[in-house]
Amino acid sequence: MPCPYIEGMMERKLFTHIAGERAEEINNNLTHAGFRRSQTIAYRPACDKCSACRSVRVAVNDFVPSRNMRKILNRNAAVTSAVLPPSASREQYDLLRRYLDTRHEDGGMSEMTVLDYMSMVEETSLKTNLIEYRDAENKLVACLLVDEMRDGLSLVYSFFDPDMPMRSLGSYIILDQIARAKKIGLPHIYLGYLIEDCGKMSYKKRFKPLEILDEGSWQPYIG
Repeated sequence: MPCPYIEGMMERKLFTHIAGERAEEINNNLTHAGFRRSQTIAYRPACDKCSACRSVRVAVNDFVPSRNMRKILNRNAAVTSAVLPPSASREQYDLLRRYLDTRHEDGGMSEMTVLDYMSMVEETSLKTNLIEYRDAENKLVACLLVDEMRDGLSLVYSFFDPDMPMRSLGSYIILDQIARAKKIGLPHIYLGYLIEDCGKMSYKKRFKPLEILDEGSWQPYIG
């Protein structure tokens, strides 16, 4: 199908199921090989003429927030988080709907219904949590679906209030999860795919030091 990230390109993906008693082991192995999870499916780009999508992860123990990141943390000092089981709510879906309609109205998830959202959150065979972020007035401002792996946290999907651009909530979620991983002793945050020529995906370069999956092994990212 047409690539959603690079205009004029076609994308091709490999898919496999994550299920059964060994689901967590399978997911760990697939993530280390560059796959991402969606419900009970793992997928990886397998494009014939392009290798722009490359898996990246943050080296948690060596991470030091930049000056700008410290400002983001300060701006969200009153935000609280709750780590919950993967259970969907109408409040979450309403926030997701606003997020999609504002920031991804032409994206592949733009037609997501409340039932689709329930499936995305609740169909998992892994150690998955849904993290809610609320402001000082207890208003839901962001959500994150995250898998806990043996060596890190894999950020599956996040969304946030599109009317709060000054808070940089997308970056705040990542910073919060880096702190959470460090607290529970996990060395990596898996961010999915870095695409250098796509503004929507290149922001991940800011969370250094990064490691990138290159020719089957994780290497320090230089860029």
